[in-house]
Amino acid sequence: MGESENNCFCVEFNKKLRINFKGAQVTSDGGLLAIRELDEKLGLTKMAEDYLKDNRYGKNIQHEMIGLLRQSVYSRLGGYEDTNDAEGLRKDPGMRAVIGERALEKAGAGETTIGRFEKEILLEGNNLNQMDELIMKWIEKIDSVRGLKEIILDIDSSESPVYGEQESSSYNGHFGLKCYHPLFVFNQHGDCLKVKLRPGNVHSADGWKEFLEPVLRYYTEKNITVKVRGDAAFAIPGLFELCEELKVDYAIRIKENNKLFEKVEEYAKRPVGRPGNKPVIKFLSFQYRADSWDKERRIVVKIEHHRGELFPRIGYIVTSLKWDNRKVVKFYNKRGTCEQWIKEGKYALNWTRLSCQGFMENEVRLKLFIMAYNLGNIFRTLALPEGIKDWSLRTIQLKLIKIGGRLIKHARYYHMLLAEVSIKEWIWRGIMSKISQLCPAPSG
Repeated sequence: MGESENNCFCVEFNKKLRINFKGAQVTSDGGLLAIRELDEKLGLTKMAEDYLKDNRYGKNIQHEMIGLLRQSVYSRLGGYEDTNDAEGLRKDPGMRAVIGERALEKAGAGETTIGRFEKEILLEGNNLNQMDELIMKWIEKIDSVRGLKEIILDIDSSESPVYGEQESSSYNGHFGLKCYHPLFVFNQHGDCLKVKLRPGNVHSADGWKEFLEPVLRYYTEKNITVKVRGDAAFAIPGLFELCEELKVDYAIRIKENNKLFEKVEEYAKRPVGRPGNKPVIKFLSFQYRADSWDKERRIVVKIEHHRGELFPRIGYIVTSLKWDNRKVVKFYNKRGTCEQWIKEGKYALNWTRLSCQGFMENEVRLKLFIMAYNLGNIFRTLALPEGIKDWSLRTIQLKLIKIGGRLIKHARYYHMLLAEVSIKEWIWRGIMSKISQLCPAPSG
């Protein structure tokens, strides 16, 4: 391969083929335009005007706050998790188009500007807390589109490995590594309502009250039915009492102890006879009061005898639900989807990429990742047509966002030519049709 005089590369296998790198004309992320259309329809990133404050002043401000936010969020959604990716993306026509009019005409923000936005501007004043408000306002808007009548909240924690001696990072014995230990709450649609970055050595439920209570009160004050699910780390008397006070039903797993096993010992005995291929499953419930509880509460138990296993599998759930035992267990087991959403965030967006030295800077990064995740999930649940509505975020990235495109400027408008080999036109038309039919409630 050689380089010709006009900066095109020649290849030996085909003398008629020329290759050049016109980054300002060609994009590999043409599918971001569809997500930007949904964003515009719902007014999501535009809400930042009311929540995030920009203390910059002077006549030399080239990039507005919303443009910087869009560049940070959309780049993460496209798989570019580091600020040093901004230097190349600022000239990408797909990224320029989603940022705004000025960026489309000229360029997006460079690495230095994006770095200052994430590490300084979003830490000024009350912006860090206002990012939580902005995320909830996004969810409120989406709730209005879905016609929400009931919300199911899944609370869970996860590990985020660190990259050295980062502030507040610590070894966590449960995960067996040095990490941060963020806390999440999701709804049944996969939206992340709230996230809190925490030091690596805290308990899974550390800070649960100040984290979860505002979310519970937000929905109960709107007379929306709320249910809460959590694993054994959240089997905390205070959480039960708060839910009961707010008339919120809950289903939370608790660990086995001698008193609980005494209640089920008779049912845990191996069935008589030769074990079959299918497991033998029993459900039962009873009232139980732990020493730290203020009253008795219902315990639902699932006992499974599997062929080839000496001891039964026993799961205990403390619940306020009045449903039959089997339905309670089925409801609790759907909590596993929350773990899948966390995995999507990790593997599709790489939201564990919290590589700043400072703790608060990493909290900003995590919230930007959550905004990118939510934007992708909202797009998935509201805009994908039949046939592809079950796509994962990773699939959306690979098959929809990563579409090659060429930007052509005419006298009065721009024309983006997308590669049909990547995605068929009927899929794009279906997405645009679904977005146009959305009816969000007015903001305010």
